[in-house]
Amino acid sequence: MTTLRIGLAQTRQTNDLATNAQTILKYLDQAAAQEVQIVCFPEAQTVGYRVDIASPETPSPVAALESLHAEVAARCAQAGMACILGTETPVPGDPTARPYNSALVIDEGGNTVAVHHKTRLTPLDALAYTAGSAFETVELCGVRVGVVICFEGFRFAETTAECVRQGAQLVFHPQNNTTRPNDWKTPIHHAMLITRAAENTIWFASCNACLDPHQNCRSMVIAPDGRVHAQTELQQETLLVTDIDLRLATRAMFRFDMGDCAQVLFADTVGREEFDAILPSQEQQQRRGQ
Repeated sequence: MTTLRIGLAQTRQTNDLATNAQTILKYLDQAAAQEVQIVCFPEAQTVGYRVDIASPETPSPVAALESLHAEVAARCAQAGMACILGTETPVPGDPTARPYNSALVIDEGGNTVAVHHKTRLTPLDALAYTAGSAFETVELCGVRVGVVICFEGFRFAETTAECVRQGAQLVFHPQNNTTRPNDWKTPIHHAMLITRAAENTIWFASCNACLDPHQNCRSMVIAPDGRVHAQTELQQETLLVTDIDLRLATRAMFRFDMGDCAQVLFADTVGREEFDAILPSQEQQQRRGQ
């Protein structure tokens, strides 16, 4: 597979699970109708982000969440579509602990193949959530995919890099940013998304909630060369659907492969013969691989 169709559901979000569930199922159906292969929802979309949208003290509706997670998985299996679902999950063995801020990774067969817990918490996050501690990648629709959630992906380059180290060509970034008047952050957030893609030569797909009156980041798909491939308008509820070329996700900058980096840096403006003398010979490359 060289082309993948992805969808970012920039949805409205409330503190009511039933309302959010209707929204999730509606956008799952829309994504399936447009033949999306992987769809992503915002951070904490199921119950509402426990910073400003929901209350940090609200008990986690574990049984209702499990039922909704199962319904989403069943819809995915029916459509043959994978999903990154922003939600929350309990800390195993400790029902009194603050929940994890999580992203369920559901494959195209309807199987939950990973649950990523946000590892870097803002000060307000820390009042509401327990921090996770690990990153893992999975294969969805034939491509290696990673997940980073909001703050940990914006501000900590090593989180995305860890996904890329594990082979990710595409990293999804569910976020919830933000209901407060920090609009000056918008261009900074956009620059950070661009950087995550460009410094690793991967596709980076960031899905924000539709927040009014303050939404401090668009939902964006950034190409491996750092150019904006597709984006939403702010404060508009929408499903952003776009096709991406996986061949472009070479991970060249992450690997610091000088030959592959040159293609990203120079495209057709510099011939390989201009720098071929400093590239490793085929024999040296073979020795590196041993």
